[in-house]
Amino acid sequence: MATLTRDIFSTIPEKDYLSFFENDKPNYNRIVDFLDFKKEDISKATEVPLSSVRYDNKIPKELHERFKEWAILLNLVAEHFKGDAKKTALWFTAQNPLLGSITPRDMIRFGRYKKLFKFIFNALSENKR
Repeated sequence: MATLTRDIFSTIPEKDYLSFFENDKPNYNRIVDFLDFKKEDISKATEVPLSSVRYDNKIPKELHERFKEWAILLNLVAEHFKGDAKKTALWFTAQNPLLGSITPRDMIRFGRYKKLFKFIFNALSENKR
């Protein structure tokens, strides 16, 4: 039961290591900069039309939600690296043979965020045991 309880709450990092949130709202520009994405990448990753990609108060709800998910995911990896932003960025840009030799950043860019999240969650869960 202790393992199950730990796993349930391990989908959220202990803190915002990469300063992606301001008053519980994702800092869209900071996340885009960290991932080094262009608007075209955001559109492809989220299936939001390019003309609707924006980072202000009129951001589409689905885009806002996806940015929040990405920020959490990035912070989970940062937590593993004890808050080291450089190591976290390197991990996201390095080809990973366990992901078919694709970078985690490209997994996000190609709209495979959920598969990447499961991979990271399982890896972190195994690492804690």
